[in-house]
Amino acid sequence: MCKLQRNERIAALTSLFTSNPGKLFTLSALSEILGAAKSTLSEDIDIIDRTFSKIGKGRVQSIAGAAGGVRYTPGVSRLTKSEIIEYLCIELMKKERVVSGGYLYMLDIIYNPEIVSRIADIFVSRFADSNPDYVITVETKGIPLAFMTAKFLNIPLVIVRHNIEATDGSSVNVNYISGSSKTVQTMVLPTRALKRNSRLLFIDDFMKGGGTAKGIYELAKEFDCEVAGTGVLIKTKQPEKKLVQEYYSLLTLNSVDEQTGLIDIAPSEQDL
Repeated sequence: MCKLQRNERIAALTSLFTSNPGKLFTLSALSEILGAAKSTLSEDIDIIDRTFSKIGKGRVQSIAGAAGGVRYTPGVSRLTKSEIIEYLCIELMKKERVVSGGYLYMLDIIYNPEIVSRIADIFVSRFADSNPDYVITVETKGIPLAFMTAKFLNIPLVIVRHNIEATDGSSVNVNYISGSSKTVQTMVLPTRALKRNSRLLFIDDFMKGGGTAKGIYELAKEFDCEVAGTGVLIKTKQPEKKLVQEYYSLLTLNSVDEQTGLIDIAPSEQDL
C-alpha cells in the first residue's frame, strides 16, 4: 500500500469509524489497513477524537487491555440536541397529526431514517456509558428507534412480541398490567434471545403509564438480566407517576385537544 499523508490517514480513519459505529478496531488491524505505525495512528486518532468532541459528533475511545482497541461512539452536542428536539416539537404540534381518540400520528417521523438516526444519536450519548449488551424493544413502533440505537452501539437488537410463533422454540411469557389501559397483556420472548446476566437497554417510542417498561423489567428478571437504561421518545404528562421511576424521555406530551387540534408538547425536563 502506498504511504498516506496525515490528512489522508485522518480522512480514511474518520470514514472507517463513522461507517462502523460501535465496532472495536485493534491498532494492529488499523496499522495493516493504512500501512502506518501504531504510534502514528494513535496521534491521528487523538486528533479525530478532539475534533469530534469540538463539533459534537461523539468520541473515539481507546480501550486498554489484550482485547482492547479503538471504538467510535456517536453523540451530539447540547446545541445539536436542542435543535433536534425543537424540530420534533414543531413537527408534532401540527394540527393534522391529531387522530381519533386524541392520539398523534407519528409514523412519518419514526420511520424516517434520517430523523431516527439523529434521535438514536441522543440515546447513544445518554446510555453508551451504561455498557448494555442488548437493545430491547416491544413490537412494533419502537423498532426503528431501537434498531438504529443498537446499530450505533454495535450490539444486538431483541424484539419482544405479544404472541408466540412456532419458529421461536421454547419461550418465556410474562403477564403485565398496562399502565394506561389497566388491562392484562402478555410479553413473549424466546429463551434463546438473551444470554443470562446481560445488561439491557430498553428503547421505545411512547410511554404513558409505564406498563410496557415495567413488563420489560419483569421479563428481564426471568432471564437473570438487568435493565441498564430506559429511553423513550415521548412520555405523557399524565399520569405523573409512572410504573417505573428510572427512564429518560426527549419530549413530554402535556395535552391533545381533539376538538381544536391543539397539541401541547415540549422538551422533557432532562433537556431543558
